[in-house]
Amino acid sequence: MRVLIAEQDHANYARLLGEAAPELDIVTSGDSAELSRLAPDCPVWLGQPDLLASLLRQGHAPRWIQSTWAGITPLLAKGLPRDYRLTRAVGIFGQVMAEYMLTYMLIHERDVLARLVSQVERRWDDRPGRSLEGRRVLVVGTGDIGQRVAEFLVPFGVTLYGIASSAREQAPFVEVAGLEDLPRMVAQADYVLNLLPDTPATHDLYDAALFKCFKPSALFINAGRGVAVVDADLVEALKQGHLAGAVIDVCRQEPLPQRHPFWTAWGLLLTGHSSAPTSPVAMVRLFVENMQAYQAGQGLRGEVDFKRGY
Repeated sequence: MRVLIAEQDHANYARLLGEAAPELDIVTSGDSAELSRLAPDCPVWLGQPDLLASLLRQGHAPRWIQSTWAGITPLLAKGLPRDYRLTRAVGIFGQVMAEYMLTYMLIHERDVLARLVSQVERRWDDRPGRSLEGRRVLVVGTGDIGQRVAEFLVPFGVTLYGIASSAREQAPFVEVAGLEDLPRMVAQADYVLNLLPDTPATHDLYDAALFKCFKPSALFINAGRGVAVVDADLVEALKQGHLAGAVIDVCRQEPLPQRHPFWTAWGLLLTGHSSAPTSPVAMVRLFVENMQAYQAGQGLRGEVDFKRGY
């Protein structure tokens, strides 16, 4: 089987995949013209969606694409073919995303940023630290990553709630409600962790009306997709004190434009789309597992339903 790798870190992926599956014929390049030349002879592509979408636009037709990202938005653009199997990266981001969420939750509880300011001002800051125990955490998007984040938080004594496309029973959540119940659910949450994918149903969810439902002491963390948030409404909500703060990892435009209000918004911390980078080792492991299933005519982990968009 001939596999095309279209990745920024293509040399590393080629080496790892060659070691894990030496029977595969692996081709790759860092040059877009060379990738285009190689693509017609490769039924299977592995790589990042933006580079793969460019190859699809040129008319190349794979039989299966394995994305190295959890999000596959570039491959869902209008006009691109959908007559192939597409799998997204699943099962490899849970731990690192959970660590990201926990980092900023603890920073919030322990007033770390305020204490840094106190230190700069040479002011002794002896207010007592708070604990996560007993906090209500709402995980918005309880799929593969959201489930792992919830499991990771269980030992900290939090009470877990979730939002999914429709209500369902799902441990360890006390309740998983449908998207239509988001206003009711955020009203009782100390932490709102957004992990929703980019679909038409998730655009502009976090608007002025929803932010008014937040607890004034709540922290909002967005590591899902930037299009879920109405930027100006978040900035105004922070200014009005509708929520205590926000940690924003993903934005509508990246890198963020120099004049964007997020840079100077009160109570907002930017983390530059760093929450859950892909581990090449874990990604190659997933790809090899899916390749074996693909060659056996079996179901693939992370297979995308083009109608749903994930």
